[in-house]
Order: sequence, then C-alpha cells, then structure tokens
Amino acid sequence: MRIPALIAATLLTLGPLATAQASTLDTVKARGVVQCGTTTGFAGFSAPDDKGEWRGLDIDLCKAIAAAVFGDASRFKAVPLNAQQRFTALQSGEVDVLTRNTTVTQQRDTALGIIGAGINFYDGQGFLVPRSLDVDSALDLNGATICLQTGTSNENTLADWARGHNIQYTPVVFDQFNEVVNAFAAGRCDVFSTDASGLASIRISRLANPDDYLVLPEIISKEPLGPFVRQGDDAWLNIVKWTFYAMLEAEEYGISQANVDEQLKSENPNVQRILGVTPGAGKNLGLDEKWAYNIVKQVGNYGESYARNVGENSSLQIPRGLNRQWYDGGLMYALPIR
Repeated sequence: MRIPALIAATLLTLGPLATAQASTLDTVKARGVVQCGTTTGFAGFSAPDDKGEWRGLDIDLCKAIAAAVFGDASRFKAVPLNAQQRFTALQSGEVDVLTRNTTVTQQRDTALGIIGAGINFYDGQGFLVPRSLDVDSALDLNGATICLQTGTSNENTLADWARGHNIQYTPVVFDQFNEVVNAFAAGRCDVFSTDASGLASIRISRLANPDDYLVLPEIISKEPLGPFVRQGDDAWLNIVKWTFYAMLEAEEYGISQANVDEQLKSENPNVQRILGVTPGAGKNLGLDEKWAYNIVKQVGNYGESYARNVGENSSLQIPRGLNRQWYDGGLMYALPIR
C-alpha cells in the first residue's frame, strides 16, 4: 500500500520527535543513574565536601530527579563542567540535565537545542571588591580592572551596564572559574563580577579573610538560574520541571522530610495528590505514584534545601529574598500538581 506523500512527510516529521520524547528517560533507566552537569565547584550550589560528596542547592535538584525516577536519591552522578563545556555536554548527551546555576535566556532557549526547565534561584550580577579599594558603590568603579569568566552572560551584561553609565573599565578574563577566583584573590584585578550568589559563595569559601571584602549593593541584571534539558524530549522536560515544582509545592503545603509519612494521612486533596495517595500524577509522568513522596522523604522540600545549602543553616547566609514563596512576597510559585 502506498502512503500518500503528505502523510509520509508527516510521519517522517513526527517519528524522530516521538522517539526523542522517551529517549532520555529510557537511557537514564538503562544506565541506572541520572547524569547531571554541575559546576566544577561552587559552594552552596554544587561542590564536593571534605569527604568528596557533592552537595548544594543544584545537587539537591539532581538528587530529587533521581528520587523521582528511581525512588533512590543516591542514583545520580555529578559531571563537573565549566561554562564553555556545559551546553555542548548537554547537546551531545554526555549529561541528561544541567543543574549548575545557568541563566535562562531567550537565546539559550531558542538557538542551542536546549531549553530551561524552571527557575530554582533568582539572582542578579553584582560586584565583589576588597574593602581597601574604599568604594561603596559600583558607580565608583570608573577605571577599575574587573575579573570575569569568559563564556558567560556576565561579560555582555557588564559591558552594557558600563556603557550605559559611562564607566570605563579593563576586563581581565579567564576560561576557568577557579582561575578568576585565584586572580582576584591574588590582587590581579580590583573587582570580581559574577552572579551575586557566586560572590557570596566565593567570599565565604575561597577568600582567606572574608571580612576584608564587600559585595557592593548594585545588582545590574536579572539572572534567573535553573536546570536545562535538550529540546525535543518533552517527557524528560516534564520530569525535571515537575520534580522542582514538587519540592516547591511540598514547602507550600508544609510537607517536610520530618513529617512526610504523617502527611500521608492528610485529608487535604492537594497533599493527597502530591504524595500519591490519590493516584494520577505519577502516571502522567511515566513514574511511580510515590515519585514526589520519594523526593521529599529523601531530599526535602525547597525551603529545607535552601536553608541548609545557601540560607540560614549554611555558611553563606543568603536571605531568601526573591526566592521566598509567592505568599511570602517572593517569586517562587509552583504550578499545581493536579
């Protein structure tokens, strides 16, 4: 039987997409671990501790994906990537998801074959200076040398901001993030500019005398940070996206690691859907109905993850700010699991 040309063309168009939609999940299940692209070491977000165990806000998201897929948060592998490597590694399939403080932009969502799967930290580019420089505003940085990592959005953002404020500066750029940190610590530049969360991390974890340094008050950009997956794989996109929303929804409804078993008895229909007491959400994702229960039980809700990695229970002490829940005046707003 001869297939009409139009139908044949449609099948050829849809066939690869239909295959791609399940391919990442199938690959992950066959491999037995989720491979997450991480930073090469960014305290509070993705970095090995003194025992070599990877920890951080982004690592918790990676663990949560593993918990959702396998019911076991330990079934993940952190793949350290620098800014230049990260997108190629995702495009090529070396990693299944980027969980490494990457800004979601229109260009990245449309031109690289990848797509953002949510925002797990709202940030903005700032400036770190030694107190000996005797400045208290970025508007006083005319003539400064500024250390930056190449291959990031920080270069263009800084150039645009400086041009708009008629500020002259000399960029000192490096390929590796650690090179930028070391150069700044050694006094090879006056200023370090990157996302404010990164500056807080560097100040506490990488500089010998943190009190000798100051993060200036100006935030010169919007840096919505979040995970990325490959385009054309909607099933995997849904798993990553709704894994994060499950962490947010759990916080919103007061479901924590400590009380998640007790919450299985809740009469709140939203809690019942989140925890799989009322079935459906797991089936929708191609996962076990306990997918979100496993996330909370093994990793925690978003507030718990934030507090221990970058917030009040961490050395960074970064206020929730925009990362508060919507009902507390922040931007974190989970789409409903129903």
